[in-house]
Amino acid sequence: MLATYFKLDENKTDVRTEVLAGITTFLTMAYIIFVNPLILGDAGMDKGAVFVATCLAAALATAMMGLYANYPIALAPGMGLNAYFAYGVVNGMGVPWTVALGAVFVSGVLFLALTLTHVREWIINSIPKALKLSISAGIGLFLAIIALKNAGLVVENKATLVGIGNLKAPTTILACLGFFLMVGLDALRVRGAIMIAILAVTVIGIVFGLSPFNGIASMPPSLAPTFMKMDVAGALSLGLIAVVFAFLFVDLFDNAGTLIGLAHRAGFLDKEGKLPRIRQALVTDSAAAMGGAILGTSTTTSYIESAAGIKEGGRTGLTALTVAALFLLALFFAPLATTVPAYATAPALFFVACLMARGLAELDWEDVTEYAPGVVTAISMPLTFSIAHGIAFGFISYAGIKIAAGRFQDVSPVVAVLAVLFIVKFAIL
Repeated sequence: MLATYFKLDENKTDVRTEVLAGITTFLTMAYIIFVNPLILGDAGMDKGAVFVATCLAAALATAMMGLYANYPIALAPGMGLNAYFAYGVVNGMGVPWTVALGAVFVSGVLFLALTLTHVREWIINSIPKALKLSISAGIGLFLAIIALKNAGLVVENKATLVGIGNLKAPTTILACLGFFLMVGLDALRVRGAIMIAILAVTVIGIVFGLSPFNGIASMPPSLAPTFMKMDVAGALSLGLIAVVFAFLFVDLFDNAGTLIGLAHRAGFLDKEGKLPRIRQALVTDSAAAMGGAILGTSTTTSYIESAAGIKEGGRTGLTALTVAALFLLALFFAPLATTVPAYATAPALFFVACLMARGLAELDWEDVTEYAPGVVTAISMPLTFSIAHGIAFGFISYAGIKIAAGRFQDVSPVVAVLAVLFIVKFAIL
């Protein structure tokens, strides 16, 4: 039955290979069940409920990707988007987390509409490569400054905005050692390098009395504190249009880039370079964003860590189904998730930041009208502490620089319209 439904023979794979690939993918992305509750907890959300929402959102979305699109791609609350949700929207703008969840839900609805009407493809094709790359890199830099703060490496300084923290603090030292271990294990191609490092730092912290031990396994916490708490009406107010757009925009391009990248690695692209069943995959992603908001977590999206399972031979939805089953099993390890401290997850945030920052290397460094707006986009995100502002500055600078250089043909109608709208937003709101 499995061979027939998932077309294992056609994809030159078998049940054992698919299951092992699923386990590999889960190990590379399981850190999200520790990191997401901590980040959204800083937004005032119940950490236990967020833990359950994270596991359920990942399990349901990944299962849908496997059963509906038949791809070995896993989904979970996205890194960067969860940080923007907590630190940029809730803490930075003072928006209640219920309204922020409403914005995530609305962005999912818009994503679904764009997918079903083919507008998504037109928008993606109209956005310059420089902005796509720099947005991804900028989110990485945004994660980096949050990681450095959580690790105690940078602190607030009234004279210089930021300054160096207490490098002798045991938790800061542990965070640094965790990062070294994480990168070293990854270089040695050890499966689950991120999760191993997080757990190692957590254990050391417990042994030396730096953080409490809350246990390992128990029945899942209640989902009630976050379930169906999104405020859609509040999210539709004029002042939050930019927030909804930021969630939509980042998910739109991040997801497209992830899907194409994974499809290329797995050999799924056809002769014309197109991805079969792309609509099913994108419908899954938009449904995941809506479902995650209903459960009580930030935007759920496709994970580039799925490449680990693909590398192990995963080629069908059975790999995704295995990942989904493991996320459901993880529901019973809530005490372990609440035991993990912020200084243990900080290295994971910084490591993901390093992976995302590579987008800057792919900019056209021979064309100043390409790399200048790219740098503006990327550097604006951590320095304004807002992904939305970084995107806005990117579009405005791209259009302005191209026009100033007399290269009007490089400014697509989409870029021009968005640049004008962002200028109006900053002028009025």
